This record gives sequence, C-alpha cells and structure tokens, in this order.
Amino acid sequence: MAEAVSEGGGERKVMVAIDESEYSYYALMWVLDNLKESISKFPLIIFMAQLVTNYRYPHSASLGSVLMYCPASPAPDFVSSAQENHRKVALAFLEKAKDICASRGVEAEIVTEVGDPRTTICNAVQKLNINLLVLGNRGLGKIKRALIGSVSNYCVQNAKCPVLVVKKP
Repeated sequence: MAEAVSEGGGERKVMVAIDESEYSYYALMWVLDNLKESISKFPLIIFMAQLVTNYRYPHSASLGSVLMYCPASPAPDFVSSAQENHRKVALAFLEKAKDICASRGVEAEIVTEVGDPRTTICNAVQKLNINLLVLGNRGLGKIKRALIGSVSNYCVQNAKCPVLVVKKP
C-alpha cells in the first residue's frame, strides 16, 4: 500500500482522485510539481471512480450522466459490456497517470472502484486510511453545481481527511 512512516511515527498516504478532465490532470501535475519531496518517500495513490450502469426505472437506463429510453429492459450482456467498457477506460486513464508519475520519478499505485465519484472517493479515503486527498476543480458555475453537484465540494464536506482542491488558473 502507499504508505510511509512520518516523523510522528504514523503512516502517511496521499491520494489524487482523477477523471478524464483536464482539471484532474492539472491537479496531478500540481502534486508532482509541488509535493514531490513529500510523496517521493512513499507511493502516491491515484484513484478513479468507474461509472456505474444503473437502472432507475424499468424502461430507462442511466449510462454515466446520459439517460436513455429503452422500450424493454436491456439484456444482461449489454449491462456487463457497458460495465466492462467503464473499467477499461478507467484503467487506461490510471495507467497513463501512473506513467506520468514514473516519468517524474514518483512511484504511483492505481486504484479504481465502481460507483458515484463523490461517495466512492470518500469511501476509498476511509478504507485506504488516506491522510490527504487531492482533487481538481472544474469550476462549475452555481447553476451547474446545484443541478449536478460538485465532487470537490462533496469531498471537502464528507472526506475523513484534509482535502486539497487544486484550481486551474
């Protein structure tokens, strides 16, 4: 696991939660540029939530943030295929982030879980005993934030550790 002994004798873990946005890429680069001395002593955890295929009503399917109408419930093969695609996309982004870290001399560990990013990130923080969570900030306007919610705001309020939100200038 990504851990090191701090001067106080406890283990320290830093996790960067990413998605496909330029804002999370910027947050990762910010960590590598500004916290390299601290994170070089232990592996950095890079986390990505996989989108979940969820059925809200018998005849509609939610794939990520897109709600589609289906005249009948989709076949289980379709659901499995969609979930497998989400997993492959998440792993590809995580491997790219891990390669970026390696090119900067930082060892990174990748972790992915299925679920809503807000709760999945906060659950991972608690499960992995993270000491610092780093997120990018998309800079959603007040209306979009009210309609779809802000992952960074949710994590600031609910994560069981300090949260660093990196804003892209």
